[in-house]
Amino acid sequence: MDDRADNVMQALQNLVVLDLTRVVAGPYAGSILGDFGAHVIKIEMPGGGDDSRGYGPYEHGESMYYANLNRNKKGITLNLKTEEGREILLKLVKKADILLENYRPGVMDKLGVGYEVLHEINPRLIYGQLSGFGSYGPYAQRPGYDIISQGMGGLMSITGEKGGHPTRCGNAMGDMLGGMNLVIGVLAAVNARTMTGVGQRVDVSLVDSVVASLENAYIRYFKSEKLPERNGNAYASIAPYDTYRAKDGMVIIACGNQKLYEKFCREVIGMPWMIEDERFLTVPLRVQNNEIQKKYIEEWSTQYNVSEIVDMALGKGIPAGPLYNVKQITEDQHIAGAREMFIEIEHPTIGKMKVNGNPVKLMDMMPRINCAAPTLGEHNKEILENMLGYTEEDLARFQEEHVI
Repeated sequence: MDDRADNVMQALQNLVVLDLTRVVAGPYAGSILGDFGAHVIKIEMPGGGDDSRGYGPYEHGESMYYANLNRNKKGITLNLKTEEGREILLKLVKKADILLENYRPGVMDKLGVGYEVLHEINPRLIYGQLSGFGSYGPYAQRPGYDIISQGMGGLMSITGEKGGHPTRCGNAMGDMLGGMNLVIGVLAAVNARTMTGVGQRVDVSLVDSVVASLENAYIRYFKSEKLPERNGNAYASIAPYDTYRAKDGMVIIACGNQKLYEKFCREVIGMPWMIEDERFLTVPLRVQNNEIQKKYIEEWSTQYNVSEIVDMALGKGIPAGPLYNVKQITEDQHIAGAREMFIEIEHPTIGKMKVNGNPVKLMDMMPRINCAAPTLGEHNKEILENMLGYTEEDLARFQEEHVI
């Protein structure tokens, strides 16, 4: 199973992961584990496979959407509605450390391969379960997608222009948070297993993940009992900490404390009077009067280009940066270059393509792309024959009976 031709050690290369997840959150979690060397086996239904295989963009008939979220995995097809399909899964479970699934709670139990069954077969198995609302509670059986998690987790309520409508984040933030939390959970369980000798079930909810991400919104509500308002790009706890108009675009300036604010007023924008102005004396007053202060700052910022403002601010130690679009990010020497946040790979059908890099850098065991995402059932022969000992005749029969 190991595609590491150079024998470079990776942090999770001793772990075997069965990835039964679909769409975004679960596959993202599996790819993170794979980036650090885990042997991830993607298990999909014969015929259509993961729902995201139907999401564009496409190249040569293959979904690039799917390919980005499922790199560093081997791929097999397995029909868990058949007796032999379940038997194959149970054989794989005996050799696995982690199983990831994001079916609605109870589906795996109905198929006869729920946690209790798998734990009996392999007590060391860590069972990572991801769903919209978690495996228990009044909403456990509700279906969940990213937009529902953003809405019910509160993120949409605080996102958008002041006085405007609640707005979904431009990416699948609930899914990404859920995927990251699933990775944190299963790796915590791996460590716990070194102490107890047994695995356990990890339960992660998309909605919980979004709720936890809102950090101080709830603290402010518990204190004031006032609903947090949508505030555009401003921050409810700090100002000036916003986007500002420049001659050729938008620039971000973030004065996170009083010292930075005073230095910004004196040495960057040349408005020392704002330090003593009663409307802007303290952080809470600046937050309250942010729109007023923003007009003064933009009288200055609209005289310059974004790059000039960033250079002036950074030259004085004031945190600032451009508001990038996607094209600019992919061309940035730090993000795309030094930090390798876009990696070119060779996919067997798509050909050369770029996938997202991993944001976690283990400095002695860097994440890496060892193999491209699998085509549907690409590794049926390799896994079933080499790992489980099935014959070519067995595979032919499984194919004929729609087991794989």
